Amino acid sequence: MANTPPSQPQSYVEMPRGDVEAIGAHCQLEYCHVLDFLPFRCQSCKGTFCLDHRSEYAHKCANEGAWARARTQQQATTSPPLPKPSLYNHDQQCYENACKTLINTARMPANQCSSCNRSYCLKHRMPEDHDCKNVPRRGATAVAGARQQTMSALSKLKLWAENKRNEDEKRKKASTPKKSGFLSGLGKSSSSSQAATAQAELNALKRTAKGEASVPQDKRVYLHVEASADTTKAKYPTGKFFYNKEWTVGRVLDMAAKSLQVQNVNNRGGGEEEKLRVFHVEGGRLLKFGERIGEPCRSGNMIVLLRGVGDGEPDLIDL
Repeated sequence: MANTPPSQPQSYVEMPRGDVEAIGAHCQLEYCHVLDFLPFRCQSCKGTFCLDHRSEYAHKCANEGAWARARTQQQATTSPPLPKPSLYNHDQQCYENACKTLINTARMPANQCSSCNRSYCLKHRMPEDHDCKNVPRRGATAVAGARQQTMSALSKLKLWAENKRNEDEKRKKASTPKKSGFLSGLGKSSSSSQAATAQAELNALKRTAKGEASVPQDKRVYLHVEASADTTKAKYPTGKFFYNKEWTVGRVLDMAAKSLQVQNVNNRGGGEEEKLRVFHVEGGRLLKFGERIGEPCRSGNMIVLLRGVGDGEPDLIDL
């Protein structure tokens, strides 16, 4: 006996032979009852109706709007809020809903709005270009954020100033020889010995400092460079370097950050909380990116890389 192939599942409904009215269904609306070969089912009252009476209004549905309300409630309770549509599925994107521009890139830095605290591309950076008044604010208000940033900057600068002052005092006391009774009697001061010690330290700095060999000797400024612990991945975040006096502070910052393995995101835009700044210890202030490093700094000085301290120039005397 030959094996019969297994029957395939049917994807259609067989029509009973000889019964034309078995096709479709009658409209359930009173005074209609027309036979519709493609009837419609109401999702609210579960009734079957013809083409003319398929809507809830047409057949005067007893449970009008039930299906729509149930669907809305289900979406509100089970479905998460829809994210901003993104062409690239990337979080670094202009916050304007209709814009697909990627920001925080070399060609398109982020432009943060001070009102809504959101980041936009160059085209939508102005408040009127991204309908700022209807955009939900992010985080704290601009006033509270600025106040918190200022307090953080002052705290960091106070800490650095105090630590450096203590270190300098200890170093000077340790390097200054004690005066003998004979020298004291003669009234000889220790200024000459202090100057000799400072010159010896400067000579040691010049011997060990690293930098570009193409910089002329008479154009070099030798500096101690340090990075705060929260900015660097280096095991020893300090170094001795020389730079050209004519170079800007911004260029020196880039070179120092690379040497000390400090993440530098200054060229990517964004807020002040991620930007690096150069703090001149001897001058007691933050240096501007555009000024030349040789104007405020002298050989033997120290500069420190700090993050999130703002762009002002607070004086340590006022701290």
